[in-house]
Amino acid sequence: KAFATLRNHWKKTAVGVCLLSWGGNWLYGKHCDNLLRRAACQEAQVFGNQLIPSSMPLKKATVFLNPAACKGKARNLFEKNAAPILHLSGLDVTIVKTDYEGQAKKLLELMENTDLIIIAGGDGTVQEVITGLLRRADEAAFSKIPIGFIPLGKTCTLSHTLYPESTNPVQHITNATLAILKGETVPLDVLQIKGEKEQPVFALTGLRWGSYRDAGVKVSKYWYLGPLKTKAAHFFSTFKEWPQKHQAALMYLGPTERPPEEPEEKPSRPPLYVRLYRRLRLYWSSPPKETPQEAAPEDWEELKLSTIELSIATQNRQLDLTRTEDFMNICIEADTVSKGQFVTRGSQKMRDPHVCPEGSQCIQASRCILQLPEGTEGSFGIDNEEYEAMPVEVKLLPRKLRFFCDPRVREQMLRAAVQ
Repeated sequence: KAFATLRNHWKKTAVGVCLLSWGGNWLYGKHCDNLLRRAACQEAQVFGNQLIPSSMPLKKATVFLNPAACKGKARNLFEKNAAPILHLSGLDVTIVKTDYEGQAKKLLELMENTDLIIIAGGDGTVQEVITGLLRRADEAAFSKIPIGFIPLGKTCTLSHTLYPESTNPVQHITNATLAILKGETVPLDVLQIKGEKEQPVFALTGLRWGSYRDAGVKVSKYWYLGPLKTKAAHFFSTFKEWPQKHQAALMYLGPTERPPEEPEEKPSRPPLYVRLYRRLRLYWSSPPKETPQEAAPEDWEELKLSTIELSIATQNRQLDLTRTEDFMNICIEADTVSKGQFVTRGSQKMRDPHVCPEGSQCIQASRCILQLPEGTEGSFGIDNEEYEAMPVEVKLLPRKLRFFCDPRVREQMLRAAVQ
């Protein structure tokens, strides 16, 4: 009788089966997420249960949380997935929530000494925090503080470098938080971008200026087209004057040789009599002082360019811990691009903004000056944040900051370098 009823109402039966299947799958996903959170908390509790001497203070961790990241979901994601791990780890955690754009820069100026800095948000939050940190008068000391990154934003470019890829957001967030407790760090390069009047801005990924960036900003306007919104944004951009050319003058210096890395632990100071003996021996054996030679002038190269897009990127996306030269990659894309190629490459640029297509001019530089013609309109994209286009000087600060990373990722980097 029940089978006959289901057969006679087959439409309702089909809808009910679909709803039950979807509900069961949703509940199973929630159960798996809870298991991931429990396992991460148990691992964090191992760190919290470690004994420390009574004379040693607890490590202080300052968390800069952007609640507005990920369309306002960042606060809930942090409190459910990351906060319990941090509190169980035995750290003295201080959470600073930002209320408006640019507040993190101001808060960094007032920040007192801390042992760890943790950034919970997306690319914009990272860019604000490192800019505020490196604008401090005592940035030389504060830049040595290790930084952790918990990816909560819509765009988290840095997470691809520091943590293993994961399609599960809960696992991705818990892995990032546990990596902070494990203590493995990698040095990352920083770009100092300075205009003529304003204070410098600092970036970990790079700077973009051109038509692909302008079209990418408008993708969200075509949300109603679903998976076709990216192609639509680039297609409608071709209705403007074509070909789209961005003209500028570029001056740059070549790569610099990487100095040997300083040991993290300084050797103990020798006794006083040993230091006196060394100074006297150095004084009597030193040759007469020579007149200082003038420093050789810097060898700047100049280039006039006409491009559809210019990008200046660090090597943080493909980190090489054993490289012997420090440089940033400048990609000058040809302006002879058809409209079809523009739409196709636009989709590729959305996945990897700093990819350098075939036929582009690639330059390795440690410092560059970008001069724009007077009256140039448009905007720069600096770590996916929009800034007014203006003449700028971009300087590479090699290995300026140390970020916590997953030990597995660091091991893969070292293994790839050896091979």
